[in-house]
Amino acid sequence: MSILSTEYMGLKLKNPLLVASCSLTKKRDGVEKCAEAGAGAIVLKSLFEEQIDFEIKDMEKHLMPYWHPEALDYVQQMGMSFGPNEYLKLIEETKKTVSVPVIASLNCISPKWWITYAKQIVEAGADALELNIAIMPSDPNRTGTEIEDIYVKIVNEIKPHISIPFAVKIGPYFSSLAHLANRLSREGAAALVLFNRFYQPNINTENLTLAPGYNFSSPEDMGLSLRWIALLSGSIGCDLAASTGIHDGEGVIKQLLAGATVAQLCSTLYLNGLQQIGKIIDEVSMWMENKGFQSIKEFHGKLSQSESDKPELYERVQYIKALVGIE
Repeated sequence: MSILSTEYMGLKLKNPLLVASCSLTKKRDGVEKCAEAGAGAIVLKSLFEEQIDFEIKDMEKHLMPYWHPEALDYVQQMGMSFGPNEYLKLIEETKKTVSVPVIASLNCISPKWWITYAKQIVEAGADALELNIAIMPSDPNRTGTEIEDIYVKIVNEIKPHISIPFAVKIGPYFSSLAHLANRLSREGAAALVLFNRFYQPNINTENLTLAPGYNFSSPEDMGLSLRWIALLSGSIGCDLAASTGIHDGEGVIKQLLAGATVAQLCSTLYLNGLQQIGKIIDEVSMWMENKGFQSIKEFHGKLSQSESDKPELYERVQYIKALVGIE
C-alpha cells in the first residue's frame, strides 16, 4: 500500500495536496469541505492590506477634522485591531472543526502591517503562515536589488515575532531567482511557494476598457514552476511548494519528482469540483504502486537537477534543443 504522508514546514500531512489560498477557503464551511474531500492541508484565503486600510479609512472619514491627534491615533489603532476580526475568527473556528493543518495567508505590499497581523494570526491558532508578497517590478526607477531587499526585509522583520513556520509565496520575475530563493531560505523561510500568479488583465476592444483576464490556469502553465523547482531542489535549505497549473495526478507526480514537497491546487478545483482531490490522490497512489514506490520519499526529487548526472539538461542544452532541434 502506498504511503502518501509527508512533512511540509515541519507539519505532518496525510498527503502532499494543499488547497491553495482562494475563495474556496474564505469561509468555515468551505474549509471544512476541502478537508472532507481529502486535502492534506488548507491555505486560507489571503488577508489583504487593502482590506485593512479600507476599514481604517472608512472610520477616519467620519472623524471631525478638529479631533485631537491622540484621538485619531486611537481610532487608527482600533482599526488595526478590529480590521481582521473576521479572518481571525475563521482561523479559530476552522482549527476546532478540521483535523488537517490550517495555514493562514497574509498579503501586504508595505511593511507597516506585517508584524501586527502576523502576531494576531499566531494567537488565533494558525499552524503556519504563508506570506504572499506580490510586488510587481514595474517601476523603472527601482532596481532589482531594491525589490529583492524588500522581500528579505519583510522576512527579517517578521521572523522574531512569530512562533510558527512561515512560507514565502513569490512570483517568477527576478533577475536572479535562485539567489533570492537562497537568501529567503537563509533568513528563515521554512518554504517557498512557486509561483504567485499575478492578475492578468485583458482589453475590451469594443468598449476600449480594461477587462479581467482568464482567471484559471491550465496544465501548460505548470512548466515554469516545474523547471525552477527542479533547479532549486537540493540547493536551498527549505521546502518547495508547487503552485499554478497543477490539475491532475500526473501534474502532482511531476512536481514531486522535480523536488516539490507539496502541490497546491486551485483552478482544477473550480473546474472539476472538490472531488478532484480524491481523484488525484487515487492517481498518485496507483502510479506509485505501478512503479513499486512505497512512499513519496523513495522518488521525491529523483529528477531534480541536484540528483541528475546530466545537470546541463535542465538549462542551456534543452533550450538549444527546443530552438534548433538538436537530438
